[in-house]
Amino acid sequence: MRFRAKIVDIGCLNHFTRVINTIAKLAKTCTLRLTVDKLYFILADKVANGGVSMWCELSQGNFFDEFQMEGVAAETNEIYLELTPENLARALKTAQNAKAVKIKLTNKHCPCLTVAVELPSLSSSSRIVTHDIPVGVIPRKLWNDFREPSVPDFDVSIYLPVLKTMKSVVERMKNLSNYIVIEANLNGEMNLKIETDLVSVTTHFKDLGNPPWVLEDGSQTSTQERDPESMAEARIDIRKLLQLLAGQQVIPTKALCNIVSNRMVHFILLHDDVSLQYFIPAHS
Repeated sequence: MRFRAKIVDIGCLNHFTRVINTIAKLAKTCTLRLTVDKLYFILADKVANGGVSMWCELSQGNFFDEFQMEGVAAETNEIYLELTPENLARALKTAQNAKAVKIKLTNKHCPCLTVAVELPSLSSSSRIVTHDIPVGVIPRKLWNDFREPSVPDFDVSIYLPVLKTMKSVVERMKNLSNYIVIEANLNGEMNLKIETDLVSVTTHFKDLGNPPWVLEDGSQTSTQERDPESMAEARIDIRKLLQLLAGQQVIPTKALCNIVSNRMVHFILLHDDVSLQYFIPAHS
């Protein structure tokens, strides 16, 4: 099992750092899955048990100048590692104006992702700062726990308002309740509601638009028969929603949410070369 990669381009390095910072805000520990052309950051808490889950996908070619890996075996050319993203974010913090960053899977007392940051120096020799980030190697028999989640059979899919706006609304609401109700319909309307014995607050968003979902067989999804005015809603933990909104350091080109009535809210944030899915379970 071997992995080594290198980033020289400063724009790519900054972009990669922003992605890692976002992941670190969303997950204390996560699984890093490496394939020949992609990296995945996966948080596979079971939504049914009240945990959030996350699936973030990056095309390695858009970030790395060099990328080499050999998986567990020729026919399963993949590597699954468990890591604390905060540690990786901290290592990348030292790489703000680096000449190059190398990331390599090493074995020092335990398996590590070794991040070597080459910093510019005044003399001809460069300074190298090395961080060893302990990782756990996930055995092949557990890989099935980390498969891509399927898009749930949702009642309503809607584009989100500007995330900054949504964040400031949710931030103000979090002092009033631990839960927030997200409701939306097929008319492009979405409401964020707080309802407690003492207070009821609603923020309305209009004209957001509804994404056209086409199934793999080319047919439209079943939401087509739904009354466009009727709201689908889910009541979710407000801190988990705020975590998602506050953690965004990569401004998505498209952001949408799928509501499975009273079961879960599925967020999809798309950027040119990064996609992030985030599932928050509903509370009754």
